[in-house]
Amino acid sequence: MHEAELLFTEVLNCGRPELYLNKDLKLSKEKGALISDVLKKRALGEPLQYILGKSDFYGMQFKVTPDCLIPRPETEILVETARKYPADNILELGTGSGCVAISLAKVLIQPRITATDISDKALAVAKENALNHKVKIDFIKADLFNAYGLLPDTYGLIVSNPPYIASGDIATLQPEVRNEPRAALDGGADGLEMYRRIASGAAQFLVDAGHLILEMGFGQAQDIIKILKKTESFEIIEIAKDYNNIERVVVAQKKVK
Repeated sequence: MHEAELLFTEVLNCGRPELYLNKDLKLSKEKGALISDVLKKRALGEPLQYILGKSDFYGMQFKVTPDCLIPRPETEILVETARKYPADNILELGTGSGCVAISLAKVLIQPRITATDISDKALAVAKENALNHKVKIDFIKADLFNAYGLLPDTYGLIVSNPPYIASGDIATLQPEVRNEPRAALDGGADGLEMYRRIASGAAQFLVDAGHLILEMGFGQAQDIIKILKKTESFEIIEIAKDYNNIERVVVAQKKVK
């Protein structure tokens, strides 16, 4: 659904078909005021998902707040790709709303999933979403791998959607995007800072032949492949494209010692 449909179906508490079947429906004064308030916030650049407090992802609904990145359709490619590489122990770096970890918990058979984030507020949102979706995930506050409780040579799969926008490009983004947490967007001077950090530490925490799966931005694939190969710990085994035929996800496998 587009934004107007999302807004009116939410306010009127109806489905999309009902919205068009009941064209003569009159809004109450209260609901009219609510829609007016939402439109004013949108005009100021506040994302609709934050206004409504929720977002759809992978066929499910997740709570979102300004403390976490809004789930996007292209990140579903990260989940779809990770499904092909199931593991008993999975680690997600930078979980945000928890949508990736929760989706994997739903589609894989009894994985043990650990999800980290540097933000206490984002972790609170992720925990609430996990509770709502009735999945068990171990949430840990961590700056990537820097946390007590993350064990070396443990994880068969590490997944992440790191921030990948160059710092200098943040100001050029749409107002809606600039309202999202900068820490979840800003990938450093060239947008690749977090990939370097992940690549330098991931092999230590993966089991032999374990997989590292990363979402990436437009045109970044070759640079990220170089970063991963430079560690001499990984082999690149897959590049997955998104719905717009953009290279969106890279899969690297840890070399066997």
